[in-house]
Amino acid sequence: MRYLVLAVQLLFATLLFAQKSHQKPNIIFIMSDDHAAHAIGAYGGRLSKLGMTPNLDEMASDGMLFQNVFCNNSICTPSRASIITGQYPQTNGVLDLDHKLDTDKQYLPIELKKLGYSTAVFGKWHLKNEPINFDYYKVLPSQGKYNNPVFLEKGKGEWPSNKVETEGHSSDVITSSVIEHIKNRDQSKPFFVMHHFKAPHGFFHYAPRYESYLADTEIPEPASMYYQPNWGSEGSRGKNDSLRNYIGSSTSNRHFDINYYSNYFQKTDDQQQSAHEAYQHYLKAYLRLVKGVDDNIGKLIAYLKQEGLYDNTVIVYTSDQGMMLGEHDFQDKRWMYEESMRMPFIMHYPKMIEPGKVNDLLVNNTDFAPTLIELAGGSAPKYMQGKSFINTLQGKDELGWRTATYYRYWMHIIHHYVPAHIGIRSKNYKLMFFYGKHYLPEEEHEGHYWKKRYDGEERETPHTWEFYDLSNDPQELNNRYNDTAYSEIIAELKAEMLKQREELNETDKDYPEIQAIIEKHWND
Repeated sequence: MRYLVLAVQLLFATLLFAQKSHQKPNIIFIMSDDHAAHAIGAYGGRLSKLGMTPNLDEMASDGMLFQNVFCNNSICTPSRASIITGQYPQTNGVLDLDHKLDTDKQYLPIELKKLGYSTAVFGKWHLKNEPINFDYYKVLPSQGKYNNPVFLEKGKGEWPSNKVETEGHSSDVITSSVIEHIKNRDQSKPFFVMHHFKAPHGFFHYAPRYESYLADTEIPEPASMYYQPNWGSEGSRGKNDSLRNYIGSSTSNRHFDINYYSNYFQKTDDQQQSAHEAYQHYLKAYLRLVKGVDDNIGKLIAYLKQEGLYDNTVIVYTSDQGMMLGEHDFQDKRWMYEESMRMPFIMHYPKMIEPGKVNDLLVNNTDFAPTLIELAGGSAPKYMQGKSFINTLQGKDELGWRTATYYRYWMHIIHHYVPAHIGIRSKNYKLMFFYGKHYLPEEEHEGHYWKKRYDGEERETPHTWEFYDLSNDPQELNNRYNDTAYSEIIAELKAEMLKQREELNETDKDYPEIQAIIEKHWND
């Protein structure tokens, strides 16, 4: 009898082990706002020695760091819409900050719920409509506040009147809310949590405890902030630099309306001095917010380890886009230049990913949802335009993967005076076309808020091309579009751009004025 009991116990233990070893992973998708990849130590670069991201660096060393991940539109709402839908802007309907994502297109939580997951989202949402397809949400209204933020919480009334007040810095409050939710979760289901920081979005209001961080440090500066004679084109600078004080908000006092310097310093005619002073202030404030994000990620990971959840949890860290940190004397994002277009992307999942892996697969933000769905045991639905890269996580090759990724910024001149443009980026090259016109017809744009707020918003800017050889010019200092040595490569990139515009439903068939500009200048 004793042997029979032991056999039953052994069988039960074996079945329990098998069940646990095949259980679906929990998934935590952590996303900050405007966190540039080159502001993470693990990515290297001029800021890597400042020690601002030890927890993210450790996560990268324990998992996989992706070097070539890009957004298809470097602005908050469209990028977030592509992440949650797996679709490009013209398919999901979110071209710019004025569009709302339809509630029936909140595809990622919808698909994961079908697979048995409990779903929740915390922090910055910024997709306008209620995140109704999550089992639980506690999100900031629009941008929200850094200090003592108000949230809209499920179960606290009708949207958007379901407000709850909190105390503390938003990065701390959001992380504590995530941990509390995991503590009280439905343990009969695997969980999917979207953990969205507001930080380090400007204006940079960091927690007071970081005031001394980097206070006595000289932050390394990009050379392109001062000197870049071969960068750009008339589309980004104007003819003979005639639009240098109009196109692209600046770190220095260069820009007539939006420049970081004028927010904090007395007027000066010395642009080089203004660039230096503004940059040091800008980076220290920004990196203090980054440090706060990283510290909170450390807190979350410590909790997961303490509760025995760490090994069976997929953890993703990314940002909704990159950020210009003084490069080309720009602040903010929107541009197709590397620092703005590139997204950090780090994945932890020890049951699948070998530690210390670095990958250069050409990924964009439409690929996130298909990959997470497949990790959860499902298959990406056909309506998603992105592709799962689960083979890469398993150490296998991806078959038939893209060789270039498409980009488009729609919001001509609005906000930071960045002209509308399209482009294509392969692993080694980048081709951009500045068509420089808003997509809305003039008669529809009359009385538009942004038009009244930003001087000359309807102003059409020059139509020009830029081409960069990224393998030899990673800082994009030399526009080689007119260099005949690259004629064949440029022709191939143009053909790829046309192909992807058709395949991805990203043409201008509904915007004939823009299409006419593109056709007129295609062979310039």
